[in-house]
Amino acid sequence: MFTGIIEELGSVESIEPQPAGSRIRIRCKTVLSDAFEGASISVNGVCLTAVDLRPDSFSADVSPETLLRSNLGSLRPGSPVNLERPVQAGARLGGHIVQGHVDGTGEFLGIEPLGGNNWWLRVRVPPEVERYVVFKGSLAIDGISLTVAKVEADVVSVTIIPHTYENTVLGARNPATVSTLNATW
Repeated sequence: MFTGIIEELGSVESIEPQPAGSRIRIRCKTVLSDAFEGASISVNGVCLTAVDLRPDSFSADVSPETLLRSNLGSLRPGSPVNLERPVQAGARLGGHIVQGHVDGTGEFLGIEPLGGNNWWLRVRVPPEVERYVVFKGSLAIDGISLTVAKVEADVVSVTIIPHTYENTVLGARNPATVSTLNATW
């Protein structure tokens, strides 16, 4: 269980195809501070099991289902990723509940400046996710806890504050990029 409050911006070190799925290695530091073999770590909103921990990275096996339903299959070495450790019982919940069970992917349509380093982000969501998205509801995009500001048919818009823009993958996104979606309903 995660909150969608990103703790660290990591990067993909390598991706190795496996007979079923792939193994991804993520370069990072903060999320490793209390990690152990078998710990859960959210990578772009996807709950992965950390294996082969090293001082500056961890690996995770990614199933074919996860590659199909998330943006992890489109990542390449050097790609930035949002990272978060699971919430501990009794801790404050700063974002919203993000299970790490991905609902689908959306098409990143664009991010435009609103002024004061705030941004307007638009994502096209697929029908299987669209029915769960509501105005002022919660939506995790690439693991980031966000509040839905506008819904127009299959396009969802959210406002991005300066801290989120500067400390997540959003600053590196281009139109037509695939984003991982976790809806909370």
